[in-house]
Amino acid sequence: MKKLVSLCIIMVTILANLTAKDRTKSPIQVKIFDNTPLLFNPTEYPDGVTQKESLIYLGNGRIALKKINIPKFKKYTEVEINVTLVSNGDAWDKSGSIFVIPKDSKINMLGIADNSAAYPQLDSTKYEQLAGIVQGKDYKPTIELIRFMTPFGVGHFSRNNDSVSTKRRPVFIDGWAENVSWKQDITDLLPLLEGEALIGVFIDTWTKEGYKIDVKLTFTESALSGDKKPKLHVEPLVNTNFYLGQKHPDIFSRKDLEIPFNIPRNAKNVRLKYIATGHGGHSGGDEFRPQKNILKIDGNEVLNFTPWRTDCASFRRFNPTSGVWLQKRPMAYIGENGKRAEKEIEEPLASSDLSRSNWCPGSDVPPVEVDLNNISTGDHTFTISIPESHSINDNKLNHWLVSAYLIWEE
Repeated sequence: MKKLVSLCIIMVTILANLTAKDRTKSPIQVKIFDNTPLLFNPTEYPDGVTQKESLIYLGNGRIALKKINIPKFKKYTEVEINVTLVSNGDAWDKSGSIFVIPKDSKINMLGIADNSAAYPQLDSTKYEQLAGIVQGKDYKPTIELIRFMTPFGVGHFSRNNDSVSTKRRPVFIDGWAENVSWKQDITDLLPLLEGEALIGVFIDTWTKEGYKIDVKLTFTESALSGDKKPKLHVEPLVNTNFYLGQKHPDIFSRKDLEIPFNIPRNAKNVRLKYIATGHGGHSGGDEFRPQKNILKIDGNEVLNFTPWRTDCASFRRFNPTSGVWLQKRPMAYIGENGKRAEKEIEEPLASSDLSRSNWCPGSDVPPVEVDLNNISTGDHTFTISIPESHSINDNKLNHWLVSAYLIWEE
């Protein structure tokens, strides 16, 4: 018995002294997009499918797709996505999404683009005219690897002598950023990436200049013999991003969104992941009003939160072309001879500084996770409610981009 205890102590000591390098194999890095342009140019990227070397372009250049082939890992493997973006001349903030098309979805946006397929018919009383946002016959919605928001003009307008941005730089910024980058852990989505996968990126730009983007995946497999890889399943529930042939989703201003789903008998450790951003850039739009998002399973509330960011001023260096206003206010300061004084000043306030519905110009949008470990097997209903949202009215494009998926172990 003493020998067994001693052996256990030795093993624990060995494991404790292993470095991260000892525990993992050399990472595998896969460059998916490399300085890839995303833009709107119907002349160069006509309706349908445009092939450019290893890339497939849809939506007149606003969507780029690439097929990758990743080996199937035997041990626990972590996955990280890294994204770097610059403006190629678009001065505005735009929504962006990097996604994977489910392998078992016979209908996908490639077929939609070349008119060989159509989104499944849906119950218009439940989903109005929002085609392709939920599962249907032979169709599953895309799953987001990362949601992001472009900043105003980063990179292209970042020169210190730029005629547009040079006089907009506040004193607390020593220079505009040359690019913006994000990274997220997407280990849960490994089952969608192993083998052959179709990865896409979408930016809601309407300019011929658009943006350029780099996207890289890093796979780090454990080197420990007993570090087994869990058998995960990812089940898409909803995605209201209007990628191709779809509409701005203002449905939440009129009704809740209800999505049926099934939990199989062998599922365990079930989790829900939810991504949400509010949009509508006018005064009082859904972009600029805090609103509750209420998530329910079978009518029982599982999450009630207000997706709202108040730290957007910290992204100022990524936003050289953001509009700037001057606001007057009394300012206390240190005057001559170190004496405290006060006077009225005009202070710059940039559009990119303003708080927003779960995003800032230049931010990514991590998913919120909800533990559903006690959910029973069988049929269920997932409900999303945003009761204070506004409808679209002329050019006031209020809408919410939401996506959700389930993860469980089999």
